[in-house]
Amino acid sequence: MEAADASSAPPPAEGRVVWVNGPIVVGAGPGGLSVAACLRARGVPCVVLDRADCIASLWQRRTYDRLRLHLPRQFCELPGMPFPDHYPEYPTKRQFVDYLQAYAERAGVQPRFNQAVTSARYDRAAGLWRVRAADALADDDVASAASTEYIGRWLVVATGENAERIVPEFDGAQDFAGPVSHVSEYKCGEAYRGKRVLVVGCGNSGMEVCLDLCDHNALPSMVVRDAKVHVLPREMFGVATFSVAVFLLRFLPLWLVDAVLVLLARLFLGDLEKLGIRRPAGGPLELKNARGRTPVLDIGALARIRSGHIQVVPGIKRFFRGGAELVDGRRVAADAVILATGYHSNVPQWLKGSDFFTQEGYPRVPFPHGWKGESGLYSVGFTRRGLSGVSSDAVKVAQDIAVEWEKQTSTR
Repeated sequence: MEAADASSAPPPAEGRVVWVNGPIVVGAGPGGLSVAACLRARGVPCVVLDRADCIASLWQRRTYDRLRLHLPRQFCELPGMPFPDHYPEYPTKRQFVDYLQAYAERAGVQPRFNQAVTSARYDRAAGLWRVRAADALADDDVASAASTEYIGRWLVVATGENAERIVPEFDGAQDFAGPVSHVSEYKCGEAYRGKRVLVVGCGNSGMEVCLDLCDHNALPSMVVRDAKVHVLPREMFGVATFSVAVFLLRFLPLWLVDAVLVLLARLFLGDLEKLGIRRPAGGPLELKNARGRTPVLDIGALARIRSGHIQVVPGIKRFFRGGAELVDGRRVAADAVILATGYHSNVPQWLKGSDFFTQEGYPRVPFPHGWKGESGLYSVGFTRRGLSGVSSDAVKVAQDIAVEWEKQTSTR
């Protein structure tokens, strides 16, 4: 059996069982990097596994070029390392990736890549976690790949809320003549210049992709499936809306802060119902915390909707060769379809024998207590509170494991 007591250990040979002298961390995104850095700062070694061949593969491989952090940088810093002073208030995708790479290098975190975790189960007889990972490259068949079993005392689930694409099924999709892609494949609008593009989804990604398509002289139509979404200005009087919300929450209950945000949004953005966008019954923060429905922060898409460059349409009833029939009976022509339909957790697919996570892949215990389970099981990055929630989880998890680690090492 091979022993691994630090994330810098060399990758195991095919088919070996690996003893991990410390926590097994699944996921090398911001959550996995954060908890690994916090553990190492406390002298606790760990092994970080990731199915991709790079850190933060969602950010590096599955995001569009114009993406920026939607919140000010002070709310997106990982534990122990601020953003560089020269970074703008809303860092770009490239800047954030550079920050993550520098963060990993500074902390000495070296994940084991191309390790697709297929199962993790707690062995009660041994008091240990058994994590099986396929030694597979991105294009390999995971089911037929050789596998490695990692065995350790602690398991940290850090695969995040956006591990897998959501791809809805539509009647007549096979009849549509043009390309259909997920927003994770979209880079920029140059390839769609002059084309009619149906963007399914009106979240931050859907709005921003429509804006980018307009900038490249494409003709986007945005599908608002349930016709209800909270849209807030990114800034109010030069102050980030999120900063305003955080400040108000110090003094007011959440429901009242939501009421203030909706009122201010109406003052700044006007009546969005005239544009085909209606607000849900619940407030923006309430829905974010309870259901993970992030409000849209407008960075210019609403102006393009008002000018007619972006057409807002209701849900799709079915596709036909040249476009889609909508639920209100209208037809919209399209040369291509982009599904800005989001992502979901994949934890239930591989975490076995534990009811800590729901079928949707979130901890059953609500925030702020959902970071710790039983038998050495932890989670990082499932708070529905973005990168600030990731950082909070990572600090708590590392502190808790460090206490147990010290107890074990002191008795050896």
